[in-house]
Amino acid sequence: MAIKTLKSNYVYQGKILALRIDEVEFPAGMIGKREVVEHPGAVGIIALTEDNEVVLVKQFRQATGDNMWEIPAGKLEPGEDPQGCAIRELKEETGFTARHWQKLTSFYTSPGFANEILHLYFARGLKAGEQNLDPGEYINTSLLPLPQALSWVRRGQICDAKTIIGLLWLNAGGWGE
Repeated sequence: MAIKTLKSNYVYQGKILALRIDEVEFPAGMIGKREVVEHPGAVGIIALTEDNEVVLVKQFRQATGDNMWEIPAGKLEPGEDPQGCAIRELKEETGFTARHWQKLTSFYTSPGFANEILHLYFARGLKAGEQNLDPGEYINTSLLPLPQALSWVRRGQICDAKTIIGLLWLNAGGWGE
């Protein structure tokens, strides 16, 4: 049940994403259009301390107009290895480094209109250090006991999809497999 792409027209190409309009043919022969956001991919990191505290960051997100609690995360650079990106982003955003890394899963963040794939990692054996934020980044780092973080998910205080997926994965014990 594939949809055939007849042509693509880029209407915007920015620093982080591109927007294209595809003209498509559906299996029944009807012609239509699909808007597609292209994104290079990203990583998210569930970092857990020896005291079972999750490393979270709080930052303002222009798209939501609000401060969001999230796991550390970041965009892949062209050709960058996802685990290398995860190591870099954890250090830049939080100052933490980790002795042990495990890839948990990869998932599409919003496949109805975007091709962004997010690679989720688990980090432990943490060592604190200094943040190294990019210009224009304003991030506060907090340590939150896992039960409290899960409570914040239930109460809607954490509403970022990658963070919810990561916390639920951690709570389900998926990191030990």
